[in-house]
Amino acid sequence: MVTVLGSGDSLLRVIEKAFPAADIHVRGNEISAVGDPKDVALISRVFDEMMLVLRTGQPMTEDAVERSIAMLKASENGESDGQETPAQVLTQNILSSRGRTIRPKTLNQKRYVDAIDKHTVVFGIGPAGTGKTYLAMAKAVQALQSKQVNRIILTRPAVEAGERLGFLPGTLYEKIDPYLRPLYDALHDMLDPDSIPRLMAAGTIEVAPLAYMRGRTLNDAFIILDEAQNTSPEQMKMFLTRLGFDSKIVITGDVTQVDLPDGQKSGLRQVQDILDGVEDVHFSRLSSHDVVRHKLVGRIVDAYEKYDTTHGTQNGGNKSRGKSVHKGK
Repeated sequence: MVTVLGSGDSLLRVIEKAFPAADIHVRGNEISAVGDPKDVALISRVFDEMMLVLRTGQPMTEDAVERSIAMLKASENGESDGQETPAQVLTQNILSSRGRTIRPKTLNQKRYVDAIDKHTVVFGIGPAGTGKTYLAMAKAVQALQSKQVNRIILTRPAVEAGERLGFLPGTLYEKIDPYLRPLYDALHDMLDPDSIPRLMAAGTIEVAPLAYMRGRTLNDAFIILDEAQNTSPEQMKMFLTRLGFDSKIVITGDVTQVDLPDGQKSGLRQVQDILDGVEDVHFSRLSSHDVVRHKLVGRIVDAYEKYDTTHGTQNGGNKSRGKSVHKGK
């Protein structure tokens, strides 16, 4: 019962807060609920889903319980097609590394991961903190370890969030390196850090600016383009046409955080219209509900969206002038 209710009844309190009109009683190893029949049925389902997760040996957290309740309520209200249950979402293992397992935490994240399995080109579009790049990296490492691909190629455009590369000290590589650092950080979470330099020296893992992709054909590779909102339409077309045999491409980006110069179109915004409906190309869209960072991040994303809608702005600037602002990742 401690694993079901949480330390100091912390998980029980999450459920009670979500259903304030219902009374939940725990006696020994029995849990009962009294209240509106719809609430009682949902509470029963929440505990059923929790038990299914716990039986796999995976602990439940307050965050996981909150997300389970949100999924069940969305399904009940017809806001979701309800095909996947919370237990199916929370127990889908992508990658186990150094004592921890990487799993999707929301329904949209699970569908994003499933789309990567099913399609050759997948776009992961959503705000900061929704796990777009992290989950794509986990799938890339999984594909490499299972020998589905021979190498991983990670790339992103070297576009500055309000700064200028020319002012940074060092060689071109040293100037570009900070922009690729988030990709290295994710790699270090998923692989033995000692093996990364060896894999990079052998060309098994390549981390490079988008400009370095021009003129290449990438076979037997899992290719991730990160921060794709900062590509021009020409760069996006160039990148997509690098696709070779037995390769997979995942493109991630946040169309609300464009750092391109004033008036320049984002290739990620345009490509959604161009490739919509093309076979074997899939667009996965994540929202503030899929933010898996601090809860406040989701509220910040919603607040900015509301402000932009109210003031007719985009990225904090006038839409018609296409202004951009500094990124807050």
